[in-house]
Amino acid sequence: MKAIQFHEVGGTEVLQYGEIEQPTPRAGQVRLRVAASAYSAADSGMRGGFLPIPIELPHVPGYDVSGTVDAIGEGVDGLTVGDPVIAFLPMESNGGAAEYVVAPADAVVTAPTAIPLADAAALPSVGLTAWQALFDEGGLQAGQRVLIVGAGGVVGKYAIQLAKRAGVHVIATASPRSLAAVRAAGADQIIDHTETDLLSAVDRQVDVLLNLAPIEPEQFTLYVEAVLDGGVVVSTTAFMPTPGDDARGVRAATVFVLRNRDRLAQLVSLVDDGALTVEVTRRIPLTELPALHAEADAGSIPGKVIVLPA
Repeated sequence: MKAIQFHEVGGTEVLQYGEIEQPTPRAGQVRLRVAASAYSAADSGMRGGFLPIPIELPHVPGYDVSGTVDAIGEGVDGLTVGDPVIAFLPMESNGGAAEYVVAPADAVVTAPTAIPLADAAALPSVGLTAWQALFDEGGLQAGQRVLIVGAGGVVGKYAIQLAKRAGVHVIATASPRSLAAVRAAGADQIIDHTETDLLSAVDRQVDVLLNLAPIEPEQFTLYVEAVLDGGVVVSTTAFMPTPGDDARGVRAATVFVLRNRDRLAQLVSLVDDGALTVEVTRRIPLTELPALHAEADAGSIPGKVIVLPA
C-alpha cells in the first residue's frame, strides 16, 4: 500500500512517499481503508522530535482518520466490514497518512452521515479537545460564562459551538481575519485582541478561561484576573505552565487530548443533528503531505486540512 512515513525525526526531508506493507489487525483491532486523514500541528512536532511522544519508527503520521472497516481482528464486536467510521488513533502508533491503517476497535465510532466521509477526518482530535477543555476540565454548566482566548482557530470554533449549545455565555478573542468566523460560530461577545485590551473589554468575570493561543506567560498570568474566585483556567498550550490563583481558589488545568469513544460518538451525533459544523479548509492528495509539513514549518496553517490517499 502507499503511505507517507519517516524513519527518523527531523525536517520535512525525512518524510517519504512509497510502498509499505499493508497492516493486519490483531485481536481488538480493525483495519480501515482510509478515506482521509487530517493534518495536525502535532504531526509536525512528532516528525521534528519536538513533542515528547514515544512514537514507533518508522512512523506514519495522521492520527485523525476516516474510512471504512476493511478487516476485523479477533474479539471485536459491533463493527462490520464496510462500516463508515472515524477514529482518533493512538499518537505513538502508525496513523492514517496511508491507504490503510489499523485502529484499536475502542477508538472507532460510526462516521457522521451529514457530511462526506473524507471530511469527517477533520473532527476527532479537535472536537475532543474542545469538549474535554470546556466540560471535562472546565466543568462548564448552563448559565455560566467562558472566555476563549484564541477562538479563531479550529478548536476555538468548536469550543464556541459546544459552549453555546450548553447554554453558556461565550466571550471570544480573535484577530481581524477570523472575526467573521468567530461570529458565525455563535460567540456572544468578540474582542479584537489586536486593538483592544482584553481585561478592560470583559465587563464581568467569567467562570472559565480557556486559552488556545501561544501567548506570553506574563500576559496569560494577567488574564487570570478575568476569572471568578473558585473558577478554572484551562489551556491547550502544553509547552508552558497554565497559571491559576491559589489565593482565590482559581484552579489551573492543561489539556492534552485523550481518546474517548463515548465523547466522540456524541460529537458525531451533534454533527448529524446540525448542531456542530465540521471545518475543512483544504483537501490535498497524500503525495503533497511533505509540502504541507514544509508550509507548516514556515508558518501556521489556517483551518483544517485533510489528506486524501487516492
